Amino acid sequence: MPMPKVDVIIPVHTPTRPIRRAVRSVLANSVTVRVTVVAHNTDAVEIADNLADLVDHPDVRIISLHDGIPSPAGPMNHGIDAAEAPYFAVLGSDDELEPGAIDSWHAVAVSTGATTVIPRVHVEERGEPTPPTRRGRTRDLDPVKDRLSYRCMPLGLIDRSRFTHLRFTPGLASGEDLEFTAELWFTGSRIAYDREGPAYFGHNDATDRVTGTIRPLAEDFAFLEIIAVRPWYAAASVSLRRAFGVKNLRVHLLDAVATRLNAPGGIGAYSQEILAVAARIEQMSPGATALLARADRKVLGELGRTHPSAERIRQHLAARWGGGLDGRLTANPLLSFHRQAPYRTLRDMVP
Repeated sequence: MPMPKVDVIIPVHTPTRPIRRAVRSVLANSVTVRVTVVAHNTDAVEIADNLADLVDHPDVRIISLHDGIPSPAGPMNHGIDAAEAPYFAVLGSDDELEPGAIDSWHAVAVSTGATTVIPRVHVEERGEPTPPTRRGRTRDLDPVKDRLSYRCMPLGLIDRSRFTHLRFTPGLASGEDLEFTAELWFTGSRIAYDREGPAYFGHNDATDRVTGTIRPLAEDFAFLEIIAVRPWYAAASVSLRRAFGVKNLRVHLLDAVATRLNAPGGIGAYSQEILAVAARIEQMSPGATALLARADRKVLGELGRTHPSAERIRQHLAARWGGGLDGRLTANPLLSFHRQAPYRTLRDMVP
């Protein structure tokens, strides 16, 4: 078979996932693609049965990985290791692409020389508003000015020759893609956004997901220590570090707070652990905490009380998106219009 222009990797962990839908959507393109389905800790024969007629398609192959590790990092990396095309992309087994998506991404990459092409993303019927780029920006995106780290998923087209070494982080209970995307955005060149092209569609219709697991924060934020020692991060500018840090505080840490409000023992059982992670992020990214909204800072302040109130924390979290001053302004009013502060970031969050 001729060498494909794009290798698409789709890990699948159970035979119940709608793998045929995902593969069929990749094949709905004109550019030559090869779909690599990685049967991870599951019977490849059952996966082949679910593919039905597509199992014999010349551009589809199934490879197996039995590592006994319940992490998507292994099969993602196994598929990337098997890739040979100039570009590669990853796709969730629950998800699909609009027809012609890869054609559009590839055309953008060829015309701009981009090392990464970011697609539009829809989750069910809702457009994903990240990254909050400068209005209308589609070419030569800047990792800081266009706040690329808010796109936490490495979706789209990636230049394999530029990122031959890039892999998902093995051994993590969560966040295995965060080191991957951080390096992708902060060391890439000529990053493009296919803002008008066919979208990547994420679905939540899998019936075998495991949700609501409360892990120790040290596990959820283990990616921080891995990134901290990477040469590219050590050489990063102050503005890049700050942009990385404020995203981790605003998105990952405050999400961790929200998921623990009803956890066993109450939020007080986790408050010191949460504040320790916040301090570590600030240490890695000096100045990041000052760019949080007043509501966010009030959450952290409440966690510092002897007996933090879950109800007050809920009120502060609600205020983040309520359109009021606490959700838009920083504690220091002079920082409220900083590019990484909430007012401009939220303003630019459009699908």
